Amino acid sequence: MMKPVRIALDAMGGDFGPEVMLPGAARALERGSDIAFSIFGDEKLIGPYLAANPGLAAVSSLRHTDVAVRMDDKPSQALRAGRRNSSMWLAIEAVKKNQADIAVSAGNTGALMAMAKTCLHTMPNVDRPAIAAIWPTVRGRTIVLDVGASIGADAQHLVNLAIMGAAMARIVLSVERPTVGLLNIGSEEMKGIDEVKKASRLLREAALPNLDYVGFVEGGDIGKGTVDVVITEGFAGNIALKTAEGTANQMAQYLREALSGDLLSKIGYLLARKGFAALKVKMDPRNVNGGVFLGLDGVVIKSHGHSDVFGTSVAIEIAYKIARHQLLGQIREALARSHEARAPKLSGASQPATAPSQS
Repeated sequence: MMKPVRIALDAMGGDFGPEVMLPGAARALERGSDIAFSIFGDEKLIGPYLAANPGLAAVSSLRHTDVAVRMDDKPSQALRAGRRNSSMWLAIEAVKKNQADIAVSAGNTGALMAMAKTCLHTMPNVDRPAIAAIWPTVRGRTIVLDVGASIGADAQHLVNLAIMGAAMARIVLSVERPTVGLLNIGSEEMKGIDEVKKASRLLREAALPNLDYVGFVEGGDIGKGTVDVVITEGFAGNIALKTAEGTANQMAQYLREALSGDLLSKIGYLLARKGFAALKVKMDPRNVNGGVFLGLDGVVIKSHGHSDVFGTSVAIEIAYKIARHQLLGQIREALARSHEARAPKLSGASQPATAPSQS
């Protein structure tokens, strides 16, 4: 029998803290996941929720701290003030100390990334971490990274993102050999900035066994689900994410206004309400809640700060799946293989040309 997945839970993070994080954990547990929780936060606020959920209490340990990172704290400020005793830091540190397999927080994204980088450090051959988001598409779901961990990327960083994103897709999307595309301003090989074109060339030459690199994709391809994994640097990725969220909200508002107009519109809604209900489920961002911090020597999941109980349980279930299938080990192995494959080429390229003998 497998040991339960150990999840470190920052109970104080997000806009709602324990009133969402604890019921969310209980819901994830009820859905059949074998989880043991290490909960960090104010025991006066957390205690009532554990008392109301005996099943959750039975598989949980609680470490009290009355220090919590605020949603409006600057990352540097949060790191200085809460580095050693905030609920956020303690949850991440549990992963560092191998007391937990993965950490989940709904707290301040910048502070969470700063603490995760400081505490866990990056993996070998990785310069910077990334945030991977699960994106709903017309074909199902796509993984997009980076959506905001850092600005700018050289070619090798983009290659690393492709390797890490493909490893996540194999687990989360259950795709054996995920298709991967580089986000660009066009699909033609001559378009784009030099580092993106170089990354494309490196991915083609590498012919990595665990991913299928298909070339450049455009912004419109994300929603179409053209590929399983879309790779971009964090500035463009974050803009794409926020634009998609805004467009979804805009379309929902248009739809509500159109269906609440005259009598015929209301009758039309009643006739088509099953279809609208199905559409609402597909567009519900709670179903894909949970940004995954990749590239660190440990995995952290960022739940949306506004998320409710349902969305929180989804983020915890994603954390469970990632930890159960040992994403960190898969990424570490794939990056090592890629680095080893490049080493002879780099070594050969650095050797000076041998002058012909003059006999």
